[in-house]
Amino acid sequence: MRNLLSAVLVFYCVVPSLIAQTSGNSLGTNDPDAKKILESVTSKFKSYRTVKALFQLQIENSAGKVQGTKKGTAYMKGNKYKLELNDQIIFCDGSKVWTYDKSSNEVQVSKVDPSGNSFTPQKIFTNFFDKDFLYKLNGDKKLGAKIAQEIELTPTDKNKAFFKILAYIDKKSKNIISTKVFEKNGNRYSYSITSLVPNSNLEDNLFIFDASKYPGVEVIDLQ
Repeated sequence: MRNLLSAVLVFYCVVPSLIAQTSGNSLGTNDPDAKKILESVTSKFKSYRTVKALFQLQIENSAGKVQGTKKGTAYMKGNKYKLELNDQIIFCDGSKVWTYDKSSNEVQVSKVDPSGNSFTPQKIFTNFFDKDFLYKLNGDKKLGAKIAQEIELTPTDKNKAFFKILAYIDKKSKNIISTKVFEKNGNRYSYSITSLVPNSNLEDNLFIFDASKYPGVEVIDLQ
């Protein structure tokens, strides 16, 4: 079963990246202005008790032709999350992950990676700048009615499948508006946050897969 998170994962692998390529853009040190902005994003997100975010994922090929678009919703509460997309729903209660595929009526159950290396929606909003990445501020860009600060991120690991990611931060709200990932094979992934609602009432059972709501579901236990 294909994990829907694989597309969004590119984005977390995603809010951090950019291999300085032909322009000789060898970022040896991090930009303090970019660091300040990224720290503001992380600080604000961590102040939220819960988050509901609507997002859109668009995939383009090397010729710039749109290959597909997906819309989804992410719910987050502490280390718990639920991710809804067209064909899959992922639940995580902080210790287990249930990946449900709608077309096959199948759910895979796995344990959360204790090392913290696995993807979570929370990582789109935090932890996207650390020792594994270099970053710089490119300046202000107008996105619709909003003024965004464009930050370019580069992975220090040159074996990554992508060579550049641009992150756009709302200059006023200090929330991430979108990210664009540039893969080495020419594909481009645009991930846009269309709505972000903090501090709504999200019950803990929202993040647990309830098999009784999916009659006949096949359970594949990978724990």
